[in-house]
Amino acid sequence: MMMQTTLAQLRTLKLNGLATGLEEQLTQSGMAGMSFEERLALLIDREVHYRTDRRLVRLLKQAHLKYPQAAIEDINVRPSRGIDRSVVMSLALGDWVSSGHSILITGATGSGKSWLACALAQYACRRGFSATYLRVPRLQEELRVMHGSGTFVKWLMQLAKTDVLVLDDWGMGAIDSATRSDLLEIIDDRSATRATILTSQL
Repeated sequence: MMMQTTLAQLRTLKLNGLATGLEEQLTQSGMAGMSFEERLALLIDREVHYRTDRRLVRLLKQAHLKYPQAAIEDINVRPSRGIDRSVVMSLALGDWVSSGHSILITGATGSGKSWLACALAQYACRRGFSATYLRVPRLQEELRVMHGSGTFVKWLMQLAKTDVLVLDDWGMGAIDSATRSDLLEIIDDRSATRATILTSQL
């Protein structure tokens, strides 16, 4: 009865990882031989991993990546693609996000630009950074709607705080003057402070 109360209290405190770990410990016979400190360390480790996993799920959901399963570990480095895995890995493992650097990925249609951009953004999320994916050709209409509803300024401020912004298919079509002005605001807000990934055929 006391253990059920403890488990309920842990879940009330939103310590779900710790509660699940404690339930598992109660069913494992080998735990009896461990000290209190060892069992506590395992429970705290379980809570840390639980929170890290939940944060990653939330970051990936908020990012709206075109290819959410894209991972730098799965990069296809066939010679015909002209991709150097060591360069991509050094970039992914580097400090480009925290330094606010920009990445430009160019290539022909179907060369995997969008996938690579999503893989870099996904890896940034795995490191605890926030990301947002936007397709530039579709952005023009979305910006028009936001201006009409009065939500543009709020969206712009939120976007300025996002650690990694992916602007996919840059320069695929004509852009009107209002959209050019909005894109300038987006880029200017991020200049040297937040990381941006651009993909383009140009």
